[in-house]
Amino acid sequence: MLSNYLKIAFRNLLKHKTFGFINIVGVAIGLACFLLIALYVRDELSFDRFHAKADRTYRVLRTFLNANDGTVELKLGTVAPPFGPLIKQDFPEAEQVVRTLNNNALVKHGDHVYNESHILFAEENLFKVLDFRVIIGNPDQALVNPFSIMLSQPMAQKYFGNESPMGKSLRLNNRFDFMVTGVFEPLPSQSHIHPDFLAAFSTLRDDRVYGAEGLRTNWSNNSFLTYVLLAKGAHPDKLVKAFPAFQNRRIEPKASTYSILNLQKLTDIHLHSDTDDALDADGDIRYVYLFSAIGLFILLIACINYMNLATARSALRAREVGMRKVVGAFRGQLVGQFLSESILLVVFALGLALILVIVCLPYLNDFTQKQLTLSQLINPGFLVIVVGITLLTGLVSGSYPAFFLTSFQPVSVLKGKIASAMRTGKLRAVLVVAQFAIAVVLIISTVVVYNQMDYIRNYKLGYQKDQIVLLRTVSDSGIDYEAVKQELKRNSAVLAVGMSSRIPSGRLLDSWESYVAKGDSMAPSKVILKALSVDHDFISAYAMKMAAGRNFSRSYATDDTAAFVLNETAARMLGWKQPEQAIGKAFGYGQRRGQIIGVTKDFHFESLKQSIPPIAIFMEPKRNGWISVQLAGGAGLQNGLAYIESVWKRRFPERPFTYEFLDQRFGRLYTTEQTQQTLFGIFAGIAILISCLGLFGLSMFMAEQRTKEIGIRKVLGATTPGLVALLSKDLLKLVLISLILASPVAWWGMNQWLEGFVYRTSISPWVFVVTAAIALLIAFLTVSFQSIKAALMNPVKSLRSE
Repeated sequence: MLSNYLKIAFRNLLKHKTFGFINIVGVAIGLACFLLIALYVRDELSFDRFHAKADRTYRVLRTFLNANDGTVELKLGTVAPPFGPLIKQDFPEAEQVVRTLNNNALVKHGDHVYNESHILFAEENLFKVLDFRVIIGNPDQALVNPFSIMLSQPMAQKYFGNESPMGKSLRLNNRFDFMVTGVFEPLPSQSHIHPDFLAAFSTLRDDRVYGAEGLRTNWSNNSFLTYVLLAKGAHPDKLVKAFPAFQNRRIEPKASTYSILNLQKLTDIHLHSDTDDALDADGDIRYVYLFSAIGLFILLIACINYMNLATARSALRAREVGMRKVVGAFRGQLVGQFLSESILLVVFALGLALILVIVCLPYLNDFTQKQLTLSQLINPGFLVIVVGITLLTGLVSGSYPAFFLTSFQPVSVLKGKIASAMRTGKLRAVLVVAQFAIAVVLIISTVVVYNQMDYIRNYKLGYQKDQIVLLRTVSDSGIDYEAVKQELKRNSAVLAVGMSSRIPSGRLLDSWESYVAKGDSMAPSKVILKALSVDHDFISAYAMKMAAGRNFSRSYATDDTAAFVLNETAARMLGWKQPEQAIGKAFGYGQRRGQIIGVTKDFHFESLKQSIPPIAIFMEPKRNGWISVQLAGGAGLQNGLAYIESVWKRRFPERPFTYEFLDQRFGRLYTTEQTQQTLFGIFAGIAILISCLGLFGLSMFMAEQRTKEIGIRKVLGATTPGLVALLSKDLLKLVLISLILASPVAWWGMNQWLEGFVYRTSISPWVFVVTAAIALLIAFLTVSFQSIKAALMNPVKSLRSE
């Protein structure tokens, strides 16, 4: 019976080649998009699940609150070093606690010298919590002794070639020799950390590195990524509820009023983090939901296409159904026939979809920076999804003709009552509206995302960000950076050079208590100011504007130790209505005391997703880890870079020259949004393409059905434009209705998306006008092709067609 169904289904596909081709291509594109998105989503959801104890492993989070109003000041995925051992001591549920510290260093072996940024100092019990595959060495002993280091396999190859690295040494920052005690495989791409080196945490106890006392008592350096492995059956909520009392006992009374500890499940780090100090770029579960929905919607559009064309042609098969029933066919057999045709078509489409996936997968990997492979397609779990979605697509696509058409009595069908009723196409109208509504939402989303990104690119940040080259300083107190700056400025292509503790595009994570004059004394203020250490030239190098007062100057010796510059937001929040009112006022910040000499106009140091924070700017050279060099544009850019490199190699011959441009760093702040913009554009194009395939098929079918009518109208004097309008207007009305229905949905959704930006554009009415024009034009071009073809047909042939 099944073979008979498939044989008849195959004959029907061959008999109606054009409709079969349209259906197969449409469903294939929909399935290919769904499979590619499914691979991406599966990869996102699999982060850190390769660890055997992932279900019991948690990361310790620390959130700082404003003591005055309880608002969140800073949320960190890292904590202070004393927390680890104390949590292990105070909570029996903590089976293991391991601290890690990410660092960067100059690594040297023989002639090989590189700047490495993924060096993870880790406690010796790391391998009892996280799963590393150690290739060479003993994981129980490799990180026990100070100045021991393990290399990832690529790093071992990079520094030692084919030689065994065991027992050999690497020199870090030209100060310390580390002995290689093991080699490990790199963690999978689905990991929230990707260390290239694992160094013994015990090294940090050396006073030349960090110091045992600092590890025991330093509560302010929240840089340590700390994992807790809970005992089986232990619940994290029990620890979280006890953390306030724990902090008050271990740090100071009322510590819990400004500091909150929490636990985050290891498998939630990638998709559910909103910390300010992520080691790697985190994902976002909202985008997983969004892309999953888009994949399903595109597949739904493809199914709607099939249903549209199937129901359109069902009227022609009504008599066939009636005859089959008369000669004894059961309804179940007829349903099986229609579903067999649908599933056969989807199977053909799946074959084409797999080819499209193979072709597109490398581009998807380049675009998302993932390592998705074809082998994942034949993974048993994923294979079940592929087979299931194929069968479901076939059943959904063929359900209407299978169950609706076979439900009528043979007499009614043979008399043509059902066929004439189905030509009204009410269901097809609903499906076309639903199909184009989805496409319209994607088009509007694409335009809004593009407008927001264009708004960000052209937004005035309050300083010069183009042609700014950024260099990391070398950790050596003996270096005279003032002399380095003066040498850099000797070249005409170098316009300015400044130094700072942090650079624009990064987060201002440091803050201390501020003090303002109250009577004859200094009183703590209620405002938490972000800290920014600079040199004399930083503000001028970035061409920041002063709202009042002056910049730091070498003419005033006290500027080095007792001068402060605030931004407008800080001055306003501290109580001065006008920037001029703050000039000359006594001010304290942390351990420093002095006076305010200037107020800058507000500038956007961080992403436009954040509000401008209050900032205290001061001079503390030992904190300045960045050099900012402003270069001339045009040819001066390359000349300036070449000159900077020559100065660097002369000053720091053993440190590789590396740099980056500030505008590139700002671009990376919005990588997710730029990815969204591109993906929305691609998906909108695909949705329109599939929808137009359906419109093309429907217009071709409608033209066939009205061939005699067209001939009669032409004989009676109808013009070609008039006939084209007659044949096109019904479908274009449906597209217009879809625009009316989809626009409010798109407006609401994109307003929600824009809420993620403090500084954002508005959704202009012209967005909807342009979208309407694009959708109607594309639909008209699609429909009019068949309409013009039918209108130009010789009326004699038209009248002979039936």
